[in-house]
Amino acid sequence: MTQLSVNVNKIAVLRNSRGGSQPDVGVAAAACLAAGAHGITVHPRPDQRHIRTADVYAIKPLIEGHLEFNIEGNGFAPARGDYPGLRALVASARPTQVTLVPDGDAQLTSDHGFDLSADAARLRPLIAALKDYGCRVSLFMDADSPDIERVAEIGADRVEIYTGPFAQAFASGDFSRELELCASAAERARAAGLGVNAGHDLSQKNLRALKSAVPFLAEVSIGHALIGEALYAGLDATVRAYLRLLAWA
Repeated sequence: MTQLSVNVNKIAVLRNSRGGSQPDVGVAAAACLAAGAHGITVHPRPDQRHIRTADVYAIKPLIEGHLEFNIEGNGFAPARGDYPGLRALVASARPTQVTLVPDGDAQLTSDHGFDLSADAARLRPLIAALKDYGCRVSLFMDADSPDIERVAEIGADRVEIYTGPFAQAFASGDFSRELELCASAAERARAAGLGVNAGHDLSQKNLRALKSAVPFLAEVSIGHALIGEALYAGLDATVRAYLRLLAWA
């Protein structure tokens, strides 16, 4: 069965907009896990616009030993303020999985995958270091990337297919090409011995189509849509709805 990892960044955005500690990221994560989510994803950034370093340590005890903790981030972004840098954070928190994403402060959200023709040489030692901490490593990759097979060559364990273009095309009603690209990327990754994750703008509306096209998906990381839907239905009901979709195909 495809695992559901709930990204709780948006809970932190809401908290930070007001200051203080409410809504509590740890309480929200616990509610998702109680509803059956298989893990929690956080994506701390150096500017700490949402998830903060302290949130990582608050969530870790909820998960440790029996569920998945996925930390996303740019492994090359320098430490800043209370943010120690991704590698130092991972060395301390020891998540189950690290998903490396080529994002920067100027990006509102992650909007592209790695270009391994430019990044492979510096990714290889970083991936090795992260795996030395006992973490599985996944690389955020575009569905149309020519570099899918190289992800295995540089030592990563999985790819996370960037599904933003698919989700946008789905919303427009003409998504067959983008879905085919996702399915092709997943098949290429599997043939190279990689596990396949997917994430970005997945929702209850488009998830079934993706899961049907890629039935062997290992994990989906879903945050923005799930938290938005939960405003109406509640976290428990929304997480359970996603789990039913993932179990369907």
